[in-house]
Amino acid sequence: MRDGAAQAWKGTSDYIAAEDLQRIVNVAAALGRPLLVKGEPGTGKTLLARSIAEGLGLELIAWHVKSTTKARDGLYVYDTVQRLYDSRFHDKDVSDIRAYIKLGPLGRAFASDERVVLLIDEVDKADVEFPNDLLHELDAMSFTVSETGDVVAAKQRPVVIITSNNEKELPDAFLRRVVFHFIEFPDEALMAEIVDVHFPGLDKALLDKALAVFYRLRKVDGLRKRPSTSELVDWLAALIASGIDLDAAGEDVPFIGTLLKRERDVVIAKDSSKPRRWR
Repeated sequence: MRDGAAQAWKGTSDYIAAEDLQRIVNVAAALGRPLLVKGEPGTGKTLLARSIAEGLGLELIAWHVKSTTKARDGLYVYDTVQRLYDSRFHDKDVSDIRAYIKLGPLGRAFASDERVVLLIDEVDKADVEFPNDLLHELDAMSFTVSETGDVVAAKQRPVVIITSNNEKELPDAFLRRVVFHFIEFPDEALMAEIVDVHFPGLDKALLDKALAVFYRLRKVDGLRKRPSTSELVDWLAALIASGIDLDAAGEDVPFIGTLLKRERDVVIAKDSSKPRRWR
């Protein structure tokens, strides 16, 4: 890989990654290209960056994008308010503008002496122009602080992970500059491995029955929000704590509120046809 990152990422003890995800992460890092990750909620998009940082022994710098976020926020912020405050009370030398320049997440990633993992989380939450505004900086791996003329250039090209929930279409110019991967929802075999991370040695009969219920619910037509991995983990914790036998529960799904979070989805699920035993 470029910039000394010869180690390949293979997932971590608390993040079970499919082989295709492992490959694309390592390809993007080797190419020095940002990796754009999409997938339904609960597929581990945000946690991916943390796992990559842990697996490669790198610092993680996270930039959580909001609807009001501007591209410049990730580069730096000139704190004019603090400078004005200091000038009024005459207790500091305000002539040095650099003292009031605070690097943002992208700026800190560039300025770091060591390679880092930079997470740009939920890029589609911001204005439609936000991705395009980042193109030059992500390509050049540098930017200029206009107030001082200082150039902040990447000493080590960061591993850039960008997540999107498909709230907005991303510009073609932006898409051309990234490597793209869609994280498929885990199948039952991979989900069993994920569950084992949270509940080592879980009784296989309980796991098999719980996964059967979980994936059956995900197939129910009309659900606004299908249960995700985090809901499955919460549900299993509730089942274990209560000691409820899923076979004895009949057609009911115990603690269904840990799996489905909308009243309409609960009604739809209860009205759908169910087998009498969860097998």
